[in-house]
This record gives sequence, structure tokens and C-alpha cells, in this order.
Amino acid sequence: MERVEQLFNALWQDYTQRLCPSAAKVHDLLTEDEPLLNDHIALRTFNLPKVGLDKLAAPFIAIGYKPCGKYHFEAKKLYAEHFEHPNPLAPKVFISELLLGQCSSLLQETVRGLVDQVPELAIHDPEFVCCGRLWDLDSATYEMLSAESEYAGWVAAHGFGANHFTVSINQLEQFTEIREVNHLLRHNGFAINEAGGEVKGGPEVMLEQSATMADKVAVDFLDGEKIIPGGFYEFAKRYPQADGELYRGFVEASADKIFESTS
Repeated sequence: MERVEQLFNALWQDYTQRLCPSAAKVHDLLTEDEPLLNDHIALRTFNLPKVGLDKLAAPFIAIGYKPCGKYHFEAKKLYAEHFEHPNPLAPKVFISELLLGQCSSLLQETVRGLVDQVPELAIHDPEFVCCGRLWDLDSATYEMLSAESEYAGWVAAHGFGANHFTVSINQLEQFTEIREVNHLLRHNGFAINEAGGEVKGGPEVMLEQSATMADKVAVDFLDGEKIIPGGFYEFAKRYPQADGELYRGFVEASADKIFESTS
């Protein structure tokens, strides 16, 4: 587990310093006697050979993770897989990629130009998954990409890193319902993602989720700094399957709405 902890510590440092500074406050609000259990993280990328889903998965597979589920988000033009470690306490990893072939030729050419700037050596570093942006970008290009695909704009602006960590509600003593967590967060000034309702899913799909709206963070572009949506914090409650084990997968309809947290 030591290598797992090292990688997730690096991801957490990047996430709280660069993408979602408010996560530290949420973490403190919910921490009880035991450390919070992280249900999963999520990573985003483009489906180009140099930086595709398999490249982001490689550092996790190297420390024991295995692919466990595949997901399609047709409206958002995304494909995703989730990965699990043999140790059930290790966080799950959800990696999505934008299917460029389904996007406009302008978006495709622009993204290829960005990814061409990525140094080959960078991709072989295990901490590549939280290394941030590896290309130059101006704000007009960011706006153009975002207008067609909010996801493309996000990845272009932020590069690589966890767009969210997820608190497992199952291990909390103070709260048993996600709505109670949402109420506490609202009381402390956090906005909750309302897309598809404040709680996505339910016992019938064995998974309930909610999320804060993304922090607004400063990003450097070639033509100056701009404040744009960064990362967010998610909350998940899993229900037992027929065998008594908690459901470990993801629900496409709910995940589709969770993506809206960075809109």
C-alpha cells in the first residue's frame, strides 16, 4: 500500500493546491476520529495515443490496479473506465477521455497541437497523472474549446490532475445520508451541484452521489491570468449487493451529471 499512498498523496497535494483549494476545508468539516476514506478520484484526458486513457491508467496498473468497468457518455462524447486495487480500502480510479473523432475538425486540430507539445519523457513519470498542463495555451483558444466541449476546455486549461476526490459517506458516524452532508456544506457557504437533482442515483442503483460546484481558480494563459472552474469535491454512499458486499461500480446517468460540477 505504500506506493498507493505515495501516488495518492501527490494527487491530493496537487488537487488541494492547484485545482480545489476549498477541499481542505470540506475535509476538515467532515473528518471524525478516523481519517476520511476516499471512495475514488477522477482524471480527464483526450483519446490521443500520447496521453490517452491507457497512459493515465499505467501508473495505477503498475501498483496493482485492474480495470473493472467501462462507461459511455454519448452526449458528452466521452469514454471512461474505472480501476480497482486488490485492497478494498484503496480508492477506486475513474478515468475518462474525450473522443476527438466525434468533435469538430477545429477542436481536433487544436487539441492535437496542444498534445504535440507534451515532452515524451513526462509521460513515463508515475506522477504524470498530476503534473498539470504541459502545453502553452491562450485564453481565446480555451474559450473556443469550451464553447464546443466544456470538458475539452477544462483539460486544455488544467492539464493532468484529479478533478475530484470523493468522501465515502459509508464510514461516517455523524452522517448517514448525503442530504445531511449537503446541508452542512451549504450552511458553510458551499454551492452544491443541482444537475439532475442534488442527490444523483439512489438505493435502486446501489449508489448515491453529490458534489460541490467547482472552485474558481486562477490559471495562467499566454495572454494573462484568468479565473475559471477548477476541481470539486464529491460524496458517495454505496449500498450492499445481494452478496452483502457494497456495490463498487459507477452509474453512467449519475456520473454524467457529476461532470456538470465544472460547468
